[in-house]
Amino acid sequence: MIDPNYSWPSADRAWTDLPEPTRRAMVSSGAAAWERVFHGRATYNKQWRLARPPVLTADAWRELNEVCDRLAQLILDACRRRAGTAGELRRLLGVPAGETRLLDDSEPLTEALLAAYRPDVLFVDGVPKFVEYNIDSSLGGGFDADTVIQRFTQLYREQGIVGELPLRAAPSLLDQRFVAIREELRLPDGARVALLMDFDSDYPGLDDPETFIRILDPLVVRARDFGIDLVIAGVSTATLDADRRLVVDGAPVDALFRLFVPNRVTPTGGLDAVAGALAAGTLPMFVSAAAWLLGNKTTFAWLWEDVDGLPADDQALIRRHVPYTVPLTAAVLDRALAEQGGLVAKPADGSAGIGVLLGPELGPVDWAEGLRAAVDRGGVILQEYLPADRVPMDFVQIETGDTVSAEVPYTLAPYLFGRHGSGGLARVGYPGCDGILNLAHGVLLTGILLHD
Repeated sequence: MIDPNYSWPSADRAWTDLPEPTRRAMVSSGAAAWERVFHGRATYNKQWRLARPPVLTADAWRELNEVCDRLAQLILDACRRRAGTAGELRRLLGVPAGETRLLDDSEPLTEALLAAYRPDVLFVDGVPKFVEYNIDSSLGGGFDADTVIQRFTQLYREQGIVGELPLRAAPSLLDQRFVAIREELRLPDGARVALLMDFDSDYPGLDDPETFIRILDPLVVRARDFGIDLVIAGVSTATLDADRRLVVDGAPVDALFRLFVPNRVTPTGGLDAVAGALAAGTLPMFVSAAAWLLGNKTTFAWLWEDVDGLPADDQALIRRHVPYTVPLTAAVLDRALAEQGGLVAKPADGSAGIGVLLGPELGPVDWAEGLRAAVDRGGVILQEYLPADRVPMDFVQIETGDTVSAEVPYTLAPYLFGRHGSGGLARVGYPGCDGILNLAHGVLLTGILLHD
């Protein structure tokens, strides 16, 4: 149950509540073992690594997951007030036919689309603000978050640092995802499930598929504990057999765990094979490509369009946690130009910070030119700019090994699978970073610790 008056603790409260010797030991051990902790994890940053993960109170984490779940429901409701099928929603969002691969325009918009989601949350004056919502199975960063936090906690256990303190890693998001895959697809024990990735996409390490798959071997081992025979491969390698079943790594599969983005996946014969199996009804998929449409940022504008007609608790939730959002059109251009310092423009179906215009960080000419081009192009939203709180964090400088403390911006991304909360991904800035917190800008990725 969401508490509309919940008083969010300060971002560093759980950390500063720990005994000072414990904090010092955690930073020292993390700085000494950064190579072990972050080995094989995705990053473009060549200068900094985290010396410790963020720490949150368990109560605040539970409350945040409750808010995450309700907002996902409200987004689906806003879409269903406007459209009954995936095709109707696609047209309403202005998404061209064929752009979202594997989409069945006739599919009804049901609760099944909320099988997997991960919002991006930043904190402003201590209150979480949802700047976008990723609703899909292709949620990146999960393996990195789980792996890093498990390595940190193992390090602390080995060195006897936390002792009897009520400090623990957030629940494994990878485990909860396996539970959701089994339950959502109603798979029998031992089902052969293909995890397909697009190795032509732009993500660190995908240029070497064999090494990347080998790094993910622990995921295959862990899947067995949940009755899943997981097969990891590139989507381009898939084929169809005579019964129109999807074949991966030499044998048919019972289901597909789609870990590629449906509007950016590289067209290949393997993708055609997936489409053929879906059309034949032989391939349960986690999750439907229709879920991807729910994550279009235009849905945030719909929440604000509808807010006055919603129940009081939902009104309060949106006003407290969702930044004001409208479609960027010629009708609002003059206002957007005049209020540059308080606005950000984003592609409605974009990701990774590509095409984002931060009003406070641009000159007036660049802002005006960027907005006019966006109006002409279409598919852009205008959102209230929210300066993220800064949180004290500790870093190790790779070249020197020195430990540095700095107040940096950060975002949290809780993962919910099958409507159940689990772990989360923290994107942490670094000393001297800019305001765009994503992988391409050198952000540092980790999971989180919870303090009960």
